[in-house]
Amino acid sequence: MASHPSFLEQVDRMFAKAAALTDHPEGLLRQISLCNGMYKMEFPLVRDDGSIQVIEAWRAEHSHHKLPTKGGIRFAMAVNEDEVAALATLMTYKCAIVNVPFGGAKGGIKIDRKDFSEAEIERITRRYTFELFNKKFIGPGVDVPAPDYGSGPKEMAWIVDTYRSLSDDPLTAQACVTGKPIAQGGVRGRTEATGRGVYFGIRECVSIEEDMQRRGLTTGIEGKRVVVQGLGNVGYHAAKYMSEGGAVLVGLAEYEGAIHNPAGLDLEAVVAHRKATGSILNFPGATNIANSAEALELDCDILIPAALEGVITKENAPRIKAKIVGEAANGPVTADADAILLEKGVLIIPDVFLNAGGVTVSYFEWLKNLSHVRFGRMSKRFEQASNERIVKALAASMNVEIPPAEMMRLTAGADEVDLVNSGLEETMATAYQEIRAIALGKQTDLRTAAFINAIDKVAVSYTEMGIFP
Repeated sequence: MASHPSFLEQVDRMFAKAAALTDHPEGLLRQISLCNGMYKMEFPLVRDDGSIQVIEAWRAEHSHHKLPTKGGIRFAMAVNEDEVAALATLMTYKCAIVNVPFGGAKGGIKIDRKDFSEAEIERITRRYTFELFNKKFIGPGVDVPAPDYGSGPKEMAWIVDTYRSLSDDPLTAQACVTGKPIAQGGVRGRTEATGRGVYFGIRECVSIEEDMQRRGLTTGIEGKRVVVQGLGNVGYHAAKYMSEGGAVLVGLAEYEGAIHNPAGLDLEAVVAHRKATGSILNFPGATNIANSAEALELDCDILIPAALEGVITKENAPRIKAKIVGEAANGPVTADADAILLEKGVLIIPDVFLNAGGVTVSYFEWLKNLSHVRFGRMSKRFEQASNERIVKALAASMNVEIPPAEMMRLTAGADEVDLVNSGLEETMATAYQEIRAIALGKQTDLRTAAFINAIDKVAVSYTEMGIFP
């Protein structure tokens, strides 16, 4: 029986489909597609009981057309060289699509976090940073990691602390990694950025009447029936903002199973139930689905797979009932499944665009670290004073009295989180319209259009560098 194509092979297939619709020379296209650098390392860990275990880890830098390279670090047993290379490749294209000036990178440490103590995780993270530093695979202008599956702000704080102790450039050391705690140079809005970006991207998509009519849908988020697979950071925040936008959350899936209620699920109540019981199953008013994968096949308007790659395959794609698939995870739809869904008329909002909110806000954090100025610090009070003059003038012209609390609300200047969210919204909306314009012009799907967009932008960089004519 023929084996399934690897994750990297699937990414390359998508790249080839898009590349065929461009006019770039073959040599340039090959350069854009290849992973420029891969560092595989093995290092010893002294366990808490005194035993020694060898840890496998990787860091891939896919493209140096822009520096630094950028990408998260995964802590998972499924990590391998192929996956790291594929994710680094997607990061290059993702950054280009949302006009973030980074090349793509990705890291992975092959461990199951549950098997290690907090002290052991810290030693692994610090040693991994040491290895990267020695091989020049980390630095504010070289390669900037971030959190990914299995890692978070705490690990990023350990990385920056280790890097600072090794580096002779303390002024910019804080910018060697993003996704840090606020007190360590993080930026407000980073935690929810990917999920919020998913919401902004879907909202832009469903605002276009022509595209919605083609699928028998009205415009806008309100009333759309949504199923979300995965209640991690991305899935939870995507579900949260979709619900707040007026969508009806009819299904939720996690590794222990799934729940379904056509009348809608209260996200926060489900989260509280899971915290109390250890499972989303048996949530009051909902129907249990023992096999969580079956939730992907529920009747809905929008399906948001927000877990791991390869969950929609050629086997289950014919049974997908959603009219729109928003890829919040990396690679949730295989190349074969992609063709089946497109044949059915499903609108696929591709991962290479839709989950770019994280790297977009990471870019803002990197800029904040390099400038050493919190966003809004220099402008907030000025904006507030300007707004107050306008509101007072309007109130006087209408002969009305505005209560102090309402005046404060109306005139408040933008703080860091306001500016971050505004920048993210602008980025996602603009990028979607760019992709859609290419899709219309080339008469192709959104994923292929997104890849064309990325290829063209990376090609321009290589051409401007004088490497290719």
